[in-house]
Amino acid sequence: METTGVPAIITAGDLRASRAIGGQSKVYLELAGLPLVAHVVATLQDVPEVSEVWVVGDAERLEQALSDESFRAGLSKPLRIQSQFRSLYENAWETYRRALPGAPEAGTDPVGADLDRMALFLSADLPFVTAQELSAFIRRSLSTGKDYLLGLVPESSLTPFYPRDSKPGIAPAFFNIRDGRLRQSNLHLARPGRMGKRQHIEDMYEHRHQREWADMLGLAWRLLVSERAGLQVVYFFMMLHLAGLADRWRLRGLADRLRSPITLARVEGIISRLLDTRFGFVLTEVGGSAIDVDTEAEYDAVRERFEEWRAVQAERAEQLYGPVRRDENTGAT
Repeated sequence: METTGVPAIITAGDLRASRAIGGQSKVYLELAGLPLVAHVVATLQDVPEVSEVWVVGDAERLEQALSDESFRAGLSKPLRIQSQFRSLYENAWETYRRALPGAPEAGTDPVGADLDRMALFLSADLPFVTAQELSAFIRRSLSTGKDYLLGLVPESSLTPFYPRDSKPGIAPAFFNIRDGRLRQSNLHLARPGRMGKRQHIEDMYEHRHQREWADMLGLAWRLLVSERAGLQVVYFFMMLHLAGLADRWRLRGLADRLRSPITLARVEGIISRLLDTRFGFVLTEVGGSAIDVDTEAEYDAVRERFEEWRAVQAERAEQLYGPVRRDENTGAT
């Protein structure tokens, strides 16, 4: 089945799992005169594989945040704003149901050919993601034939964001596995209709930073009692997070020992089993897709070094993937 592209769904909700910075939802924090969510919408205009852009969150506030006339004049793809639901999972799933071709206002469940319809899901606080990185992620994901692809970025791509020369920066957490030190990005390409256990995705996403012990143990318990998990799954889950903690505590030798049995292939197999789908990771090398804004300190660093980091990402993206391909139209399934 060929289409003219995939819809992009930006999750910009401010309920439950969302994080506030300075007393407000982070998606409305401003950089260079535009809220974070507007920067992501603008970048998606130059991704040829994306057919339309959906933003799900507080509809009234999003309408206001995205109302700037000069910003609207630069849009080349349909922009649709969807009122938020109760959770991150519902925001993604319910918006996808409404993005299906011919869906009514209340949405429809995918059946038949629609089971293979894909969508790009990404967060609203990615000021440094580039069109080339998004395009590369989509193309590489489609080439796998799998049903759910999650982005990864190698450590080497994130060193420009580190604190240096008395300037503030961002020190991200990494997954430590035998294949290397990798950070989960905020990019997901999926056929939700082919995922039997979609509800586990929210837990995976919310605990990606590996910082809260109580939450990690709670997730481990939920995995243990899951009908598709078991002791082996929990063992690899805990080893993965312990290796990440050892790395953050600069116990690199311990982290190396803990990560030795964990490979990308094994993790892919475990997640495929948990979600009852064909899951895979896709690596991109620019880095901006893995830098979001979660704390006031990170926002302060992003504000101070915004132009510098944007320029670095734009240059790196062009070196790796070439110039932005604005006029190309790529089919997707």
